[in-house]
Amino acid sequence: MAHGRLNIAFVALTVAIGGFLLGFDATVISGVVPFIRDYFGLTGTAGDLKLGWAVSSLGWGAMAGNAVAGPLSDRFGRRGVLLGTALLFVVSSVLAATATTFTGFVIARIVGGLAVGGAILIAPMYIAEISPAEKRGRLVSLNQLMIVIGISASFFSNYFLLGVGDHNWRWMLGVQTLPALAYFALLLFVPESPRWLLLKGRDEQALQVLSRVAGADQAQTSLQQIRQSLAAKPVSRGFRGLLSSRLRFIMVIALGLAFFQQITGINAIFYYLPTIFAQAGGGMDDAFRQAVLVGLVNVGMTFVAIWLIDKLGRKPLLAVGVAGMALSLLTISAAFNGATYQVNENTIAAVQQAGVPESLISGLRALDGASYDSEREYVAAVAGEVGVQQIESHRQSFVSAALTMNAKLVLIAIIGFVASFAISLGPVMWVLLSEIFPNEQRAAAISVAGFFNALVSASVTLVFPWELSTFGSAGTFLIFGLFASAAFLFVLFVIPETKGRTLEELESELMTPAGTGANRTDALRSADPATPSIQ
Repeated sequence: MAHGRLNIAFVALTVAIGGFLLGFDATVISGVVPFIRDYFGLTGTAGDLKLGWAVSSLGWGAMAGNAVAGPLSDRFGRRGVLLGTALLFVVSSVLAATATTFTGFVIARIVGGLAVGGAILIAPMYIAEISPAEKRGRLVSLNQLMIVIGISASFFSNYFLLGVGDHNWRWMLGVQTLPALAYFALLLFVPESPRWLLLKGRDEQALQVLSRVAGADQAQTSLQQIRQSLAAKPVSRGFRGLLSSRLRFIMVIALGLAFFQQITGINAIFYYLPTIFAQAGGGMDDAFRQAVLVGLVNVGMTFVAIWLIDKLGRKPLLAVGVAGMALSLLTISAAFNGATYQVNENTIAAVQQAGVPESLISGLRALDGASYDSEREYVAAVAGEVGVQQIESHRQSFVSAALTMNAKLVLIAIIGFVASFAISLGPVMWVLLSEIFPNEQRAAAISVAGFFNALVSASVTLVFPWELSTFGSAGTFLIFGLFASAAFLFVLFVIPETKGRTLEELESELMTPAGTGANRTDALRSADPATPSIQ
């Protein structure tokens, strides 16, 4: 890159394309699920668990990516790791699109998970380390914006590729190759993180980058602040240093946010969105269209979060958003709980239209006129007529055909949930994780938090199909709603405000030896905003 003044927004946006790829790669599976279930013959309870494994395999790969991304970025640089993730996205896309065995498909998704694990940690870390303090919240939030644009793009792509033929799911997975190649090329034009350069003793190069970001005078001031932070060495570097009592409060914040972001079900809902809408009634085309609508809402509300995060602060957005998530999830649970399942001429016609074999439909006719208050009761009755193994292959068709419920309420509540997530736990968690850790511990600490986040995400996604079959939609969303309610209390009583402070100021305030976490939160709340500087 020429040694002129850096356009920091362009640099942040370029790095955040990694967010686009991980958003696309994570949720493109939502359109693939109905087709790989048939292609790989995933039926019955074992099939539910294998489907969960296929969908969650990206998350298990992300765990490995999370575990190694921080240490690798300390050794090879933030930019070097991001270049590696771009190549992994290309490899994963090609392998998944051409997979002919279930094992091969899972391996391809795990490779994609390695890329996701690296990108989701290192992209926001890089942006935070190169951004001015007064712009840091908005610039780091660009990564989350690109994630949700990638999510929305995957829903659009899946919808438009739905009608290309028997191999539509292969096209859905393969189109990611092009943006991944573009990402690799663009990363060649961004500089290395100045903080990483200082960690490696490359002070002159760090000063050059800082000067290109904020000008020569401010660069000298920032260089001294970072040097003082590194010279202080309040804790040892590496994973062992995270066990220090001085980091305990910070780790509670990080691991708590990582846990609640995923245990409330956001990825499970995104990964199975068309399936959820199909269960609420309507055909496959309607389900894919509704998924597109949810993706657009996600993008729009992320713009709102970027606009507000450096004005209102991190904590207010979290509190309002998490409260909205809890309310929305409990509403979805109530809507499914009030559903009934009726067998009549319309039910039989809908099952016929879905392509269910006539031999199974004849069993359903024996239940003509019956009504059931729960999905489990209805499925058990149908299984008694047609056989357990037979119904599992067409369970969704049987359920959606008989379902009578307020489908619009489910759509509105899911939109409300996604909108609430998009202004709170979606972007704010990653902003906070990129801010609260000391310079020397940031890479290792974010790796641990990201690993835990991916572990919770993969676990929730793995058991989601089994939960739907075992507890029904009402019970599953009730569980998510209760966790969201707990997250609201966590935000109110544990999370501090970090708006307007430099990374070095936050390090000093959050790692104060004396006082409890509550004392530190109070201190942060009362502190004056920092004078703008490059952070």
